[in-house]
Amino acid sequence: MTTSVVIVGGGVAAAAAAYELTTTGRDDLRIQVLTGPSLGGALQSTTVDDRHFDLGADGFLAKRPEARDFINDLGLGDELVDIAASGAWIYLDGQLNAIPTGMVLGVPTSLDQLRAIPGLSRAATREAWRDRFFPRRLKLPTGDVAIGEILRQKFGDHLTHELIEPMLGGIHAGRVDDLGAATVFPQLLTAARAGGSLMAAITPPASSGATGPAFQSLRGTMGSLAPRAFDILEQRGVTIRRGAVATKLRRTAAASRPFEVDTHDTTTPADAVVLALGPRPLGHLAGHLHADVARLAATPSASVAMVTFIVAAADVTLPESGTGVLIPLQTAHQESSDSFISTAVTFLDRKWPHLARASSVLVRVHCGRIDDARISTFSDEDLARRVDSEMAQLFGTWPRGTSVIVQRWSDALPQYRVGHGELVAAARAAVQPEGVFLAGMLYDGVGIPASIGSGRRAARELLATLS
Repeated sequence: MTTSVVIVGGGVAAAAAAYELTTTGRDDLRIQVLTGPSLGGALQSTTVDDRHFDLGADGFLAKRPEARDFINDLGLGDELVDIAASGAWIYLDGQLNAIPTGMVLGVPTSLDQLRAIPGLSRAATREAWRDRFFPRRLKLPTGDVAIGEILRQKFGDHLTHELIEPMLGGIHAGRVDDLGAATVFPQLLTAARAGGSLMAAITPPASSGATGPAFQSLRGTMGSLAPRAFDILEQRGVTIRRGAVATKLRRTAAASRPFEVDTHDTTTPADAVVLALGPRPLGHLAGHLHADVARLAATPSASVAMVTFIVAAADVTLPESGTGVLIPLQTAHQESSDSFISTAVTFLDRKWPHLARASSVLVRVHCGRIDDARISTFSDEDLARRVDSEMAQLFGTWPRGTSVIVQRWSDALPQYRVGHGELVAAARAAVQPEGVFLAGMLYDGVGIPASIGSGRRAARELLATLS
């Protein structure tokens, strides 16, 4: 008898789950993937002139093995490209400051690092000095704790706001006062519970020179990964239903198989289901299965936008090195009474050598956070003009009106708030015994490696129940 497995999702987590199921050698598995409206999810790319570049994540953390291993398993390893630059800058006190190496997600590990940032306020430096030599004792509750609660007790508000929030909060488009340390920054929670100086307890990263590149990408863009993976999966016998949107997941106790997955025009019986979905579609499709799934599906997500520019190299003066610039929250915008809407800038052609051109630079600007929805009030044209003016303030000179594309990502980044890990565990415990498995960025970490690892994990757990 065959075992029917239906995977819902069109991103890399769904592709990874399907691939893992094909590695067992079992010929009794019938695997179908309902991809939804677009392959790749938030991994998309475009072409302008002779440049083919990403509109979402443009690379992945190479020190985590999941993405690199998956790419090699697909036979695409010869297309991996190493990042060609390192370092970054932060905009403080009206000037660009180089960010010293050795910090951990913005948390300093020595006072020398802070002395090397001239734009940092004296208050921030005093807070770090106090933690190093006269650390405050923490009274933390058991279980998960907000990252901001730890940082503000140990470092105070200035260092948290000026240096750590732009980096750590920026990765998640969230706020450190909301994000849970247990899931987002467990090393910080361990160091805080150990007592003493937080700065001394945080372990700086190992030298990247001894262990390979910090980041990697695909020469054909990260946006090409999911579509190519699904092509390869078809060759391995997986049925890929491109554009098929799942509308309902139903229990069918009286039928031959325990579940049915509906689309607008089909019903597919299933013995097991993998849901590689974000919060809102998870709730729509499966929130009725169990209250714990519905609670997880209520996780808020941040909507963001990216504005990409091709600028003549002669018309702009960028920092001499580094991969981009961080912009702290509430940075004053000189042309208005408002703060910056931009949160970070990436120099794409410095990161990836195949994008470099002598005559022009490729710059991407990130906008929006969980508590800053101003991007939704701007048209694409107005958002590009606003970002133009902020880049002119940031770099001194900037040619207006050179935006290439505005890409909006709605509900892109689920927020791992305090207790998120417990919500995930409860939802999985509720539905996995029935044959429903959860995978993707909502569950096991943000980023490409985490999503791929989550998909393969779901497939392995599914296979374990079949055996």
